[in-house]
Amino acid sequence: MKWGIVFASTSFPEPDRALHMAQTAEAVGFESLWCPEHVVVAVGDGVTPYSGSLDGKMDRLWRRGGIPDPLAWLAFVAAGTSTIRLGTNVVILPEHQPTVLAKTAATVDYLSGGRLELGIGVGELPEEYESVGMSFTNRGKRMDEYIGALRALWSEEVTTYEGDHVTLRSVRCDPSPPRGTIPLHIGGASPAALRRAATVGDGYFPWVPPGLDLQQTLRSVIRGVREEAERIGRDPNTIEMTVGGARTIEEAEEMAALGVDRLVIALRGKSQEEVTDELGTFAETVIASTVEL
Repeated sequence: MKWGIVFASTSFPEPDRALHMAQTAEAVGFESLWCPEHVVVAVGDGVTPYSGSLDGKMDRLWRRGGIPDPLAWLAFVAAGTSTIRLGTNVVILPEHQPTVLAKTAATVDYLSGGRLELGIGVGELPEEYESVGMSFTNRGKRMDEYIGALRALWSEEVTTYEGDHVTLRSVRCDPSPPRGTIPLHIGGASPAALRRAATVGDGYFPWVPPGLDLQQTLRSVIRGVREEAERIGRDPNTIEMTVGGARTIEEAEEMAALGVDRLVIALRGKSQEEVTDELGTFAETVIASTVEL
């Protein structure tokens, strides 16, 4: 079992704390760091509620220091680490111009020695889409097309790609990812997200909003992805499953039985001393006992 840390950037937005957490996590045996994205957040009466909190607001993120750009934050901690993998959960792909995102992601991956894991999703907040000048209503169709464009730009020396929303005519996009591409982890729990994970995802990172039973929902969506992959003739074991919701050896064993490859936790400590103690204790008591799962 691999173990990662979620809300890495929003919990540790300051440079000193970010680097200390990343270096300590790497040293004690955590495999990866994962960062969310929201370019802007609409505030005031009548805005679309955020499904990640019961009150529909992101106030807790702002109290911790905001929401740093995930790729910029990961590039910063990459310079101070050497092995820990660098993930997003998730970049809201249809909010980005895909060619520009392909360049940025490939640069981070290249400079970090091929450590980037790009989690991607469609998002749910129309105000955010409006603020970046992207259409909200066709985001699913653009998501599918952008995935193809990203992979073509990363894997081909000279790319030609023709779609409804992306046109590339004999273009280069260097540097190239060291592995020839960047793994794409599909986020979400909608039927469309399950379909994408099963058909084109290198990994799946389910999103379970508060109010739903975590274990029951995870079992359902993981089973759904695996069954859809089998239906189309794809080996479901080639899709890396990353989930949260487990912090004990017993819970990790239950997740492993479902086919989960990576478990992620949010850290509770704030000061450097608290973080050092929390990471070390978790590594000794949980990670060391679950590496063979």
